Amino acid sequence: MSNFFRIFGLLLALLFLPSTLVEGSASSSDVNQESELNVKEFILHHVADAYEWHITRIGTKQITIPLPVIVYSKYTGWHVFLSSRFHENVVYQGFAISKSEKFTGKIVEIEQSGTERRPFDISLTKNALSLIISSSLLILVFMSVAKSYKKQGFYPKGKFVAFTEMFVMNIYEEVIKPCVGKDYKRYAPYLLTLFFFIFINNILGLIPVFPGGANVTGNITITFVLAFITFLIVNITGTKEYWKEILWPDVPVWLKAPIPFMPVIELAGIFMKPFALMIRLFANMLAGHSITLALVSVIFVTAKMGAATHTGMTALSVFFSVFLGFVELLVAYIQAYVFTMLTAVFIGLGRVESHKKAKV
Repeated sequence: MSNFFRIFGLLLALLFLPSTLVEGSASSSDVNQESELNVKEFILHHVADAYEWHITRIGTKQITIPLPVIVYSKYTGWHVFLSSRFHENVVYQGFAISKSEKFTGKIVEIEQSGTERRPFDISLTKNALSLIISSSLLILVFMSVAKSYKKQGFYPKGKFVAFTEMFVMNIYEEVIKPCVGKDYKRYAPYLLTLFFFIFINNILGLIPVFPGGANVTGNITITFVLAFITFLIVNITGTKEYWKEILWPDVPVWLKAPIPFMPVIELAGIFMKPFALMIRLFANMLAGHSITLALVSVIFVTAKMGAATHTGMTALSVFFSVFLGFVELLVAYIQAYVFTMLTAVFIGLGRVESHKKAKV
């Protein structure tokens, strides 16, 4: 644990290494194949999920980690193989990576007529593997911290434990207790797990080399699941007073019957809160990755504008990419903090008590 800050420093070095080197090597094949770089496709390709984990490019050779493909066809049954079978646009066992607009980047089954059809797909993708890595890292960190507390009591030694405790106490004292209310201990495990899960995935997403680089929190499927769990917790554990304020709020009767204006609005609010959580995290993290990639694209877009222009724009691109990397490091914490805080606020609103009981 005494080497934690050395490891953290190494991660920062990886984060702020000019990502242009990594992204540039990954995209050089596109530049060679096309007279002009398609910036839109370049950005969408790098923020999308994939069936392999691209590391770098050495000469003409792509260095990737192939991931297992697990698909089911209603005609031929189950198929399990590595995604490396799809290199060079090969159709393997009737399956291929689609280039069509409808299924771009997805595995499709090629029928005899040439029609593409999506099979049942439970393959281990880049985002799925990143989730396994981040979850394992999360378990490893807190099991080691818990072990330190078990051995050394309430005042364990070590910079790593102190560093982790700083984050835990900050979220526990500044977010969970004041936002949730008197039942805060009941929800503390979920809220702390939520914060660290988002924070670790945000940090890993900023590191441009394996095991980083996956756009997990910038994937709307992931943020949907997190928001849906919050939706279930808020509404399942909500008090009777909470549901009374939704279904029969304390407003003039003509706003509730015969046409239930206010109940409909309140019911809509139940869904709008988690929807806002989902979109906020997704949009902010996706925007950060997209802006960085757009800055990288400037290098290739200006390649044919002359040596002076290209050199100047490359220098600016690298400078702003590194600067944005520092900003994104702060955003990684802020987004995890805000998502956790809003979740705690929504849970606290769901635990509202009767005004009569509150006065007593």
